[in-house]
Amino acid sequence: MELRQLEAFAAVITTGSVTAAGRLLERSQPAITRLIQELETEVGYPLFARNGPRVTPTEQGILLYEDVEPMLAGLHQIRKRAGEIGRGQSRPLRIVATSALAAGLVPAALAHTRLAAATQTIQLRSVPPEQVVHAVLSGAADIGVASLPLEHRGVVVHWIGQSACVAALRADDPLARHDRLPLSACDGRRIVTMQNPYRLRRRLDHALALAEVTPAGLIETNSSMNALTLVRAGLGISVLEPVTAYGLPLSDVAIRPIDADIPYFFGVISRDAVALPPVAATLIDALADAARAMLPDFALRASAEHAQVLQSLYGDLPAAKESLP
Repeated sequence: MELRQLEAFAAVITTGSVTAAGRLLERSQPAITRLIQELETEVGYPLFARNGPRVTPTEQGILLYEDVEPMLAGLHQIRKRAGEIGRGQSRPLRIVATSALAAGLVPAALAHTRLAAATQTIQLRSVPPEQVVHAVLSGAADIGVASLPLEHRGVVVHWIGQSACVAALRADDPLARHDRLPLSACDGRRIVTMQNPYRLRRRLDHALALAEVTPAGLIETNSSMNALTLVRAGLGISVLEPVTAYGLPLSDVAIRPIDADIPYFFGVISRDAVALPPVAATLIDALADAARAMLPDFALRASAEHAQVLQSLYGDLPAAKESLP
């Protein structure tokens, strides 16, 4: 299995055709076809289904691409870094964060400290929460910013932040008149909620059930930003984490505290026993400062409280009269 075969395979997946892949890699169409055929012989199964000039990835091809793409991206970074070293440039500041924190918090921290102006290259990548720890452990990122859980052998938790979940509703919704929205007022309304049942969704469902809310319907999404845009379109009311709600305010969307205690916990990690560059250490403090400025009820928790916080999140919840579907 050769690198040029994998590059041809990824190019065809990305561009959708052998001809476009050839242009991208500056190779002839027959050369790309030959490399794909060699790779298929190597792995022992077809990577594309062919229908005349069109090619469609097989299920096995899609699965292989999930591993090939990050490997090629890493190789690209190595090539880029080699050139930077040759030009005497410092290493980029590499940050990985969940989508909510990458969009709602990290830019504010970078702007607050003017790190973007002082650092020649900054790499900010958003990934699912479960992949933040992996990126830090593997050395793909200097700093990780994610919701809990964060603790893992090999990482250092620098701090844990706490802030209450809030409600998002259209500004012209009659319920927007409340300074603090009673969850019970959401009864009979469509609810826009998070999709992952193992993180915030479980506790959102529980709080709504305790308030005896029977939704008229549900819209599930994996992104708080999606939830806000759905609310703006008049498709429902959402209860969501506060970083996106306050960090990325949308016109025509009102953000209100709620009468239920649903804390959102997030924090910053780095790899253990690895010295951070000064710019990364500065950013860790800047992230806490930005969260404090953005979130009205922000509380900084010590990293030693991680286990206690996890127990409060994933321990047994009090019985509710019913739960959402």
